[in-house]
Amino acid sequence: MPDQLARLMSELEKLGVINVAQVRWNLNTPCLYEQAIKRREGVVAHLGPLVVRTGHHTARAAKDKYIVDEPTSRDQIWWGKANKPISEEKFGVLYSRVIAYLQGRDLYVQDVYVGADPDYRRAVRVVTEDAWHSVFARNIFIRVLTPEELSLHRPQFTVLHVPHFHAIPEMDGTRSETFIVVHFGKKLVIIGGTGYAGEIKKSVFTIMNYLLPQENVLSMHCSANVGKDGDVAIFFGLSGTGKTTLSADPERSLIGDDEHGWSDDGVFNFEGGCYAKVINLSSEAEPDIYETTRKFGTILENVMIDPATRKVDLDDGSLTENTRAAYPITHIKSAVKDGIGGIPKNIIMLTYDAFGVMPAISKLTPQQAMYHFISGYTAKVGGTEAGLGDEPQAVFSACFGAPFMALHPSAYAELLYDKITKHNVDCWLVNTGMIGGKYGIGERVKIAHTRAMVKAALTGALNNVSYATEKVFGLAVPSECPGVPSEILNPRKSWSNPEEYDEMAEKLAGRFVENFKEYISEVSADVIEAGPIRAVPA
Repeated sequence: MPDQLARLMSELEKLGVINVAQVRWNLNTPCLYEQAIKRREGVVAHLGPLVVRTGHHTARAAKDKYIVDEPTSRDQIWWGKANKPISEEKFGVLYSRVIAYLQGRDLYVQDVYVGADPDYRRAVRVVTEDAWHSVFARNIFIRVLTPEELSLHRPQFTVLHVPHFHAIPEMDGTRSETFIVVHFGKKLVIIGGTGYAGEIKKSVFTIMNYLLPQENVLSMHCSANVGKDGDVAIFFGLSGTGKTTLSADPERSLIGDDEHGWSDDGVFNFEGGCYAKVINLSSEAEPDIYETTRKFGTILENVMIDPATRKVDLDDGSLTENTRAAYPITHIKSAVKDGIGGIPKNIIMLTYDAFGVMPAISKLTPQQAMYHFISGYTAKVGGTEAGLGDEPQAVFSACFGAPFMALHPSAYAELLYDKITKHNVDCWLVNTGMIGGKYGIGERVKIAHTRAMVKAALTGALNNVSYATEKVFGLAVPSECPGVPSEILNPRKSWSNPEEYDEMAEKLAGRFVENFKEYISEVSADVIEAGPIRAVPA
């Protein structure tokens, strides 16, 4: 152990981390709990979860993420809104100030892996200023379980997390005091000015999204599960669409809830834990995830707690609607322990369509799957996010995760298309949003009905039913589905005024067409033609 500590300190010094106080290396969860309580970073709730606050930032600071413009990665990065450049010179100034800030401070280090498949996993070192963020790293990533394995761990990337350090935009070249900066050349990530732990998770995801497609492995922002017969399903979807909820199926085993790779051998989880949104979580609708909020080792971010009883209130969104639970995947009883599954049999693309236009479920051709994968559509509504009015807002996020995609979306979409066609994978678009009208008029599809539709798709119950082609998006809609009322399946018939449906559908189609203009030059004509059949300007 002394030799390993000496090696650790030497490796930190190579990064410029010197003259620090005490470095606590790979403490286990009980020890980190003690540290967090001692340092007043959080409180222990009833039954054992650690409740913390993330400060000003209760969600990702997407506008404050940068990739260093440096020669080893410059020509491969998808520069734009998602990947903003920062110069090596400005990075050097910012990094030197971070290093100076750390002198005399305690640090917590977790050596972990990302990627369950040994052929593609990466060794990552997460260095944090707070103890609770070290618990988060232990929960989310894949732990090193034995001293022998730990002695062999050599970090290929390092994440340096300093939430209490703030940038000076005029000096550091940042937009604000907050920054998330990835330097592929130095294999280094620095994060400051935000306590939101999701920045650690997503910065590592960005790394994998840069590396794996260059090895012919599709990196995906998706959840995945497997049935009793070994049939793997993957679920794409943005926050709020039900990706975590629907993949945590008691009748199937969970491979992972958020980030995966798809190699020639099959699907593998990047992570060793889950980071679930828990606002309004109930034991009836989501029993497995609900139970994790009542367990020792779980981190609860910005969840309200009764100071007397120490019981949490999952329905209270006073601080944010984006309340989160970070827990090891072993908290889910049905989880696949090694995080590895076979070739997917089904792909489910989820959308929360607040316009009430999209069918509750439809089957996609490979070209349509590629189109909707690149589009990455969902919608936001007033009441769920500050600044939104009464009208729904269409949101498009390429590959269902544009902020984390380092390469151009076509790189991921082409890999997806190749794998779908090679393995004859069935693809489905599922709307977990509104039917019978837009938000405020229609009703949200009941979770029980969505589960029934997903089950029918995964079990093959929809293989022998007739389909009708919906006239605006060209989607194949089943005529019937076990356990689902027929009026739910046809979105136009669910509206009291079909002409109003037609008008809304064509407006939404126009938004799809406008969004897809950015990608036309990089995709084939048959993918473009797989988009909406009729559309008017948005």
